[in-house]
Amino acid sequence: MVSATDLVKNTSEKLAAAAEANAAQVSAAADLLLGVIRADALVFTAGAGHSLAAVAETFYRAGGLACVYPLYHPELLPLHGAQHSTQTERRSGLAEEVLAERAPGPQDVLVVFSTSGVNPYPVELAAGARRRGASVIAVTSRACVAAAPRRSATTLAEEGTVVLDSLVIPGDASHPAEAPRTAPLSTVVNAFLWNLILAEVLDRGAIEGLAVPLWRSSNVEGGDEANVALLAKYGPRVPALR
Repeated sequence: MVSATDLVKNTSEKLAAAAEANAAQVSAAADLLLGVIRADALVFTAGAGHSLAAVAETFYRAGGLACVYPLYHPELLPLHGAQHSTQTERRSGLAEEVLAERAPGPQDVLVVFSTSGVNPYPVELAAGARRRGASVIAVTSRACVAAAPRRSATTLAEEGTVVLDSLVIPGDASHPAEAPRTAPLSTVVNAFLWNLILAEVLDRGAIEGLAVPLWRSSNVEGGDEANVALLAKYGPRVPALR
């Protein structure tokens, strides 16, 4: 019987490998986000299916960036219909419908999370943002992209300005190591890579005297009061904050 210690060791090794493999890409992504903050622009984030967990991690999160605009369509969330969410992610044209409501511009950045990186929604979303002049940070798995059936003319990795590779293996599972069937890692790695970017943004922002807009937890003393100014600034620009 494999102990929890073995799973912890395997997960820790996967995170360390992802950090090492993406060191340059994390720095490049931080460059883009710092540019957004300097320009008083927005970071748009998007995903589909379980990649929406990463989008939730970017939005209105204690310690997270306040200048985040989540792009979202309810039919993409498995909680609103599991099988339908898969079909929706594969439907060409939905990305343009979402972008028609609000799209990033030249000073903005779009972050797209998609482990497989081949379905029309994330690929067309990235392509549509780039046509509008926005830079795109793609968080995907090159191994999964290579193994997945093609459903779009390009892949998310091809559309990204900066591409972070989660190193997740096809199928996402990580346990047991010899024949993985459970313990998927994409959500854990996506959150970890995002936090690496945020940490670099904060550290480099401090060096140049840039105020990085970060949420405080509303469950600590002074948290609500600290967030008032951020809500006043970004609430009118990000409808989901209201």
